[in-house]
Amino acid sequence: MARQPLTLDATIALSLGSLNLDVDLHVDHKTAVAVVGPNGAGKTTLVRALAGLVAVDRGQVVIDGTVVEDPVTRVRVAPEWRHLGVVFQDHRLFPNLTALENVEFGLRARGMPRAQARASAASWLERVGLAAAGKLRPRQLSGDQAQRVALARALAIEPAVLLLDEPLAAADASARAELRRLLRQELGSYPGARVVVTHDPIEAAALADRLVVVEEGRITQAGPLAEVTARPRTPWVATMVGLNLRRGVASHTTVRTDSGGLVATGTPLNGPAFIAFRPNAVTIHRRPPEGSARNVWPGQATALHPAGDRARVRVDGPVPLIAEVTAAAVSELALDDGGPVWASVKATDVDVYPA
Repeated sequence: MARQPLTLDATIALSLGSLNLDVDLHVDHKTAVAVVGPNGAGKTTLVRALAGLVAVDRGQVVIDGTVVEDPVTRVRVAPEWRHLGVVFQDHRLFPNLTALENVEFGLRARGMPRAQARASAASWLERVGLAAAGKLRPRQLSGDQAQRVALARALAIEPAVLLLDEPLAAADASARAELRRLLRQELGSYPGARVVVTHDPIEAAALADRLVVVEEGRITQAGPLAEVTARPRTPWVATMVGLNLRRGVASHTTVRTDSGGLVATGTPLNGPAFIAFRPNAVTIHRRPPEGSARNVWPGQATALHPAGDRARVRVDGPVPLIAEVTAAAVSELALDDGGPVWASVKATDVDVYPA
């Protein structure tokens, strides 16, 4: 009989300090899921709850069709028997064991004969590019190498679910690209459910097909990567993907934002709506502009953040926004001085969608 697809189904509610986590998560073998969100949102606590390292107050965790945690029925399977592999951001290798012994550990714990476990561990170290590092202890490994060993250890036991918590955090800048490539390769060929926790949008885009956004312990948006990044529904997501986002009420091709400003759009819509536009779609002027742009708003330039040959300007007004301008524009308009400005955006550059 064919093997059923490996899945993770979790409804987790718990309180830990000031955090109240309440999320529903479903992950199958078809897509890799990235859980993203700001620091303190509850992402790592979610990983720890799935792994059995922190108890769930309410809900249920089901891995590969087996209930591994349910407070109502008092089921709580120990972490080592949950059929999942975890790679933590600080790798958590056993300091007294060599790299080879670390990878071998889970296999031996599951009853695999020593010779077979050692051969399998050596094969996994070779697969992650560390064939020559088997005798080294964690203190002798770089951050990148330690994460590779942790990945090999997690994959060697062939878990139903693979959890990666900030897997690139320990790697320095020079090693990050290569480690990202390795992770993408392994996640692409892995047959089980895959969850990557990260605060980095580049990591999320490189390693996952689907995003789950967690803010203040709740899922605020979820969906395919392209959908979430194109149409954010919270300010944090908009900032992550580099968009201006405002909420309001649409009436045909005009949206009155919650801050009271009017925004013209190129697409008719009625009812509660989000509007989004890119900072580089905004043009800044020192006097009311002439031209075809239907959106022209007065405001105050309150902050300037240079970035290479461009800069981001914060404009407070009826439609608060961030504009991206050239260094030449900063000089020509004396934006370093702040003060009154006008911002214009073409209606066709404004995306509008139901809230």
